[in-house]
Amino acid sequence: MRVFLIAGEASGDRLGAALMAGLHTLAGSVEFDGIGGPLMQAEGLTSLFPMDELSVMGIAEVLPRYRHLLKRMHQTAKAALASRADVMVTIDSPDFCLRVAREVKAAGGLRCVHYVAPSVWAWRPGRAAKMARAIDQVLALLPFEPPFMEAAGMRCDFVGHPVVAEPVASPHEVAQVRARHRVGDRPLLLALPGSRRGEVSRLTPAFGEVVARMTRARPELQVVVPAAGPVAGLVRDMTAQWRHPPVILDPNGIDPAAALAEKRAAFGAADVALAASGTVSLELAASGTPMVIAYDMNWISWQIMSRMALIDTVTLVNLVTDTRAVPEFLGPDFKPEAIAPALLALLDDAGAQHAAMALTMELLGRGQAEPGLRAARAVLEGLSG
Repeated sequence: MRVFLIAGEASGDRLGAALMAGLHTLAGSVEFDGIGGPLMQAEGLTSLFPMDELSVMGIAEVLPRYRHLLKRMHQTAKAALASRADVMVTIDSPDFCLRVAREVKAAGGLRCVHYVAPSVWAWRPGRAAKMARAIDQVLALLPFEPPFMEAAGMRCDFVGHPVVAEPVASPHEVAQVRARHRVGDRPLLLALPGSRRGEVSRLTPAFGEVVARMTRARPELQVVVPAAGPVAGLVRDMTAQWRHPPVILDPNGIDPAAALAEKRAAFGAADVALAASGTVSLELAASGTPMVIAYDMNWISWQIMSRMALIDTVTLVNLVTDTRAVPEFLGPDFKPEAIAPALLALLDDAGAQHAAMALTMELLGRGQAEPGLRAARAVLEGLSG
């Protein structure tokens, strides 16, 4: 069996590697071609070119490299067709991957599978119909996504979210991180202002005001900020202006596995978290950490997004469980005077949210076969069906 894979960023590399391991388990001898990062290469892929070339986001970043990316798209499509693979699996990165899939589909009969369904349930539902012109099968991370893809004419298999396969901190690790940062039995707030410079710059001052309001009510409160490597310096500089400077977890300069373990332990140790919108809500849910989601953007972006949105919540815990257990303060509602009381209320009683987080993990596949194995089984069933 031969499989051509394309991943364009670190999250896709993780999904691809788990899928490749699952294919080895279920199909035995499998040969791989395509584009991937270090994890996929460790599973036997020789990347056509460095995956990092595709890891660009935003119009300002893409435009100077557009011609080069277009050349890489044509090169990748030709390589996929030349590989005579049984199936091509494109992983997330839709701007690149779906263009390649369209070119491949136009040239021949190669079966195309896309891993990670686009969020057509949230905005731009017409994307599903356009996608169906090139994609035969979709592997979905969320349990409510298959009907949207199937309605557009594609086979869609829910294969579980990778968060359910990630380790969580043990009680011993939680106790260690509390002792290391001298938290003791004091309440611990986790502040997560994002991983991109723009959102960190925009959110951190208001997060600081939230912390100030909370510490007036709970003077014993300890605050920890796990910073993403590229913005750790910025986080340190901006939180230094807070009335109560937090403990910064900076992953730079230390072993990546140790940094990840420290972050995981902090998630497990926190009594409550204030987080920017995004998949971090699922990481917190996996650790059983109650949360409030708060996010702001410029006025024009908010007006556009709020008018295009098909949903009334952006938090995956709320969407997966069809509840509104996680409070959100978005756009015009991003106000410290409203956010702080919501966090203080969770410190006193988070029972409803704990139940929603546990249900989220169950619905995303915790306790079932690992997502990589389920994804591999779905790909094989699609080929045989």
